[in-house]
Amino acid sequence: MTKIISWNLLRLTGARVGDVVRLAKHERPDLLLMQEATRDIDALADYLGGFYARVPLPGRIHGLALWSPSRLPKPLVLKLPSGAVVDRVCQIVDLGAFSVANVHLSHGQLLNRRQLRHIAQHLPARAAVLGDYNLVGPALLPGFADIGPRESTHVCADMVPLRLDRCYARGLSCVEAAALNRHNSDHRPIMVKLAVGEAQLAA
Repeated sequence: MTKIISWNLLRLTGARVGDVVRLAKHERPDLLLMQEATRDIDALADYLGGFYARVPLPGRIHGLALWSPSRLPKPLVLKLPSGAVVDRVCQIVDLGAFSVANVHLSHGQLLNRRQLRHIAQHLPARAAVLGDYNLVGPALLPGFADIGPRESTHVCADMVPLRLDRCYARGLSCVEAAALNRHNSDHRPIMVKLAVGEAQLAA
């Protein structure tokens, strides 16, 4: 069983490296995925050891990062179909039994679904896609099941609760899922415990 946490940190004004360290020490994930991670988060391995990798979004001060207490292969950085405002990439890391994609998708509801289909083409039979989907409604990703927590993870304009942070997977089952306390970010971290085995596809 593999415990994974994904958290949009909220660049500059949100969660800082100390917040991430406290979360990692309390939850002890096998893999911690981050979105909107800035250079400040690069100190994470100095506090925790382990393996760390960050990739900025093109032309931005923030991007995607991941940390694990175990040594991992260097993540693949995959360029995604881009919108008019922000170019996007994702990180894909091979955990051995399955691969994980760390994503922060575009806001366009057609574009972010196209980005997901593009990512799926680069994943093995057993894989999970976690992160900030910026998605309203189902992902419409063939072969993948929505197995993450069902609670809202973000409040838009302090009024509208949205479940932007998701986990879709194929060839995997979810043993446990939860949305955690958001601390200093505007997003709640999501936690999943994944095992190899077919999940029931969402209707």
